[in-house]
Amino acid sequence: MNYNDQMKHRVKRIEGQVKAVSRMMEEEKDCKDLIVQMSAARNALDRAIGLVVSTNLEQCVREQIEKGEDTDELIQEAVNLLVKSR
Repeated sequence: MNYNDQMKHRVKRIEGQVKAVSRMMEEEKDCKDLIVQMSAARNALDRAIGLVVSTNLEQCVREQIEKGEDTDELIQEAVNLLVKSR
């Protein structure tokens, strides 16, 4: 799969959020602020997972359709990946 710049940028942003969490812990910041930052990182990661799965699914389904093959198995696999990520 080709990971585009949008996907890579999302992961870099998540990396920055996780580093901020670590820094906040070292600085003994208030737990409420820490939880807000951790939740933001988790939500960003969830969105990135959705983007990767949906992009991959779209590419695979297009290829299957071009070959005249069934796409049901690919779609089920994508759904399973999303369920596992939660």
